[in-house]
Amino acid sequence: MIQSETLELLEWHRLCQHLATFAATKLGATAARHLKIPDSQIQSEELLEQTKEVYQLETRLTTGLSFEGIQDIGDSLERAERSGVLAGDELLAIATTLSGARNLRRVIDNQEDLPILTDLVADLRTYPELEQEIHRCIDERAQVTDRASQKLGEIRTDLRRVRSQITQKLQNILQAKSGAVQEQLITQRGDRFVIPVKAPQKDAIPGIVHDTSTSGATLYVEPNSVVPLGNQLRQIIRREQAEEEAIRRALTEQVAAVKPDLERLLAIATTLDLATARSRYSYWLGANPPRFIQREDNEIITLRNLRHPLLVWQQQHEQGQPVVPVDLLINPLIRVVTITGPNTGGKTVTLKTLGLAALMAKVGLFVPAREPVEIPWFDKVLADIGDEQSLQQSLSTFSGHIRRISRILEALGNRESGIGNREEENLEIPTPHSPLSTPQSLVLLDEVGAGTDPVEGSALAIALLQYLANHAQLTIATTHFGELKALKYEDERFENASVEFDESTLSPTYRLLWGIPGRSNALTIALRLGLKPEVVEQAKTQVGEATDEVNQVIAGLEAQRRRQETKAAEAQSLLQQAERLYKEVSAKAASLEERESSLRASQEIAVQQAIAQAKGEIAQVIRRLQKGTPTAQEAQQATNALNQISQQYQPATPAKPKAGFMPKVGDRVRIPKLGQIADVITAPDEDGELSVRFGLMKMNVKLQDVESLDGQKPEAIVKPKPAPAAVTPPPQSVPEIRTSQNTIDLRGKRVADAEYILDKAISEATGPVWIIHGYGTGKLRQGVHTFLQQHPRVNNYEPAEQADGGTGVTVAHIK
Repeated sequence: MIQSETLELLEWHRLCQHLATFAATKLGATAARHLKIPDSQIQSEELLEQTKEVYQLETRLTTGLSFEGIQDIGDSLERAERSGVLAGDELLAIATTLSGARNLRRVIDNQEDLPILTDLVADLRTYPELEQEIHRCIDERAQVTDRASQKLGEIRTDLRRVRSQITQKLQNILQAKSGAVQEQLITQRGDRFVIPVKAPQKDAIPGIVHDTSTSGATLYVEPNSVVPLGNQLRQIIRREQAEEEAIRRALTEQVAAVKPDLERLLAIATTLDLATARSRYSYWLGANPPRFIQREDNEIITLRNLRHPLLVWQQQHEQGQPVVPVDLLINPLIRVVTITGPNTGGKTVTLKTLGLAALMAKVGLFVPAREPVEIPWFDKVLADIGDEQSLQQSLSTFSGHIRRISRILEALGNRESGIGNREEENLEIPTPHSPLSTPQSLVLLDEVGAGTDPVEGSALAIALLQYLANHAQLTIATTHFGELKALKYEDERFENASVEFDESTLSPTYRLLWGIPGRSNALTIALRLGLKPEVVEQAKTQVGEATDEVNQVIAGLEAQRRRQETKAAEAQSLLQQAERLYKEVSAKAASLEERESSLRASQEIAVQQAIAQAKGEIAQVIRRLQKGTPTAQEAQQATNALNQISQQYQPATPAKPKAGFMPKVGDRVRIPKLGQIADVITAPDEDGELSVRFGLMKMNVKLQDVESLDGQKPEAIVKPKPAPAAVTPPPQSVPEIRTSQNTIDLRGKRVADAEYILDKAISEATGPVWIIHGYGTGKLRQGVHTFLQQHPRVNNYEPAEQADGGTGVTVAHIK
């Protein structure tokens, strides 16, 4: 009884009516309006899988799953089994149902990854031979066709012949007795053919009068000469009717022979239609598939942006208010949640929304919440919502609540009794928290303990919630009792929540806040509704300072929560912007890398082609020289040809920057590395450093790091060479020519690594060594100079010529 009461309180029937509008067949709509709630989690999971697969199937199909032709043939099947004779339209409905079911099976069989639906239609028998026989015997107007039997064809041939004879005779009478007839017309009365005769001249056309006009001026007469043919026609019609009935009886017997299979077909089609209705309703709601969790495995109830489905319907179809979603995130340890706050704040709507969500998940519907949707499978959903004051039963509000709560506790006790009996058979005595006695019910209580003395009501509410914490999976209770807010701090299984109230507008926001108890705001609301201010002020003095301090603390917590939510929203927005910029930069970087790779590949191809062509031309020169003894003139021509090839295929030497510029005090120079234009305040010293100022900043820069405003590079400052020590000249002088063999590139090396490379190069050198160390921070250059000063084979060292790198290259002269 309490289950049906709960469904009524949650307005489950309205949701089923909405679901029925998405059904394609009459049977599907009927099944949706009387939706059966499963008794086991396995059944619910199977229904959910059906909904998911239909949802997936309809996203692939352009027109969705079609149920065209499928009709409610249940009554026809029952009458066929009882030896009744089905009418033509009933037989035609059976044929179209067979065709529609076959099309459904064909569509499902042609798709992949639909195991539940494929298994559902695997045993579907559609009897195409029966369908063809019905269509052979019954036409689109549900009439028996001439081809149904040879006898019927002959009868109808006789029928047409006799009718033609009757019509011809009556036409002759109309022409011969035109003055006696009312109009030139042949009509029927019953199954007899008649003509309209003027009443005063009825003797002119003797016959049987079958009818009279309303005014009595016209008589409908069957002439005596036509009566025998009319009698013959009637006999032929009876023979036709008998043959038609025999044909329909034969078809009915064929239907009755396969009645179990046709009933199975009807059940499968209804199941598919109901699954399709669930899928389409879920899509319309913007809902997501739920996952049943086990709270014993520390899984959290997760329902974000949960919306009341009936309010969504009201908003879309009845111009209702926008639906404000709620967030329900309930930890595994929580058994009881008490929701407090002002009236009309949305507490009762929250209870109903959760109750409907639990029921929707059980029947295979998606839940109108944001993914992921994670909710336990509740074996019972029990509710006490609303005012049950009854004058007929002499029940007050309090009495009505207590009677319904008693039925809820009785329903919980029945479940535990069944578990206890099974445990006694296994000789186990369960504890209240043992797995065998884990409660699975959802209990929803509205204004628990209300309607009586506040002290006794709050005490009763506390005791009731503590009992439900032990005997129900989850209990959600709304209340105005402040004592219930303290249960959270006494028992870890309790949690507080509240509906938000906007004091600036003196109206609720319908948002659910977790962890903070709410304030009733009764005095504020009363003042807003027009109660005299002096009465409200007097009431405030009666509330007491302690209550006022608690309300101030709660108000502070609410304000702090709002600030945190604002900051969290801002942080989320910044995070989204950063992610978007990161994606854009990554995409551009990838594009540049791809472009660079493409250019590099094309350059390599061009270089390889140029090398191949140059090799070919050089080979031609060599072959010309190999044809005979080359003369000096031919050798000179070959040399000139090779020089031309070299100039053609070697890369052009980049133009050297203009030199000759030397900054002086007061000059303006450009610093390319910094992108600044500065004023020279001291001339370059012997190390090539000068001081510059730009803006408020003064700094020292290298001479090679500046240039004139027209792009000229400065001259290198050549240090005076120290007098070389007297050494014995080598027996054979080596020309000081820089080659790749006597050049060392140390750029990017550490000083320790550079010393090792220098020592090896100097020990093997027979002449000067050009050491490239670059500018950088100057540490590498300083380390190189220190090493050269201490090396026993180094005679002296100096900066290279400006053309060879200037102060970025040091030339070491070897003893």
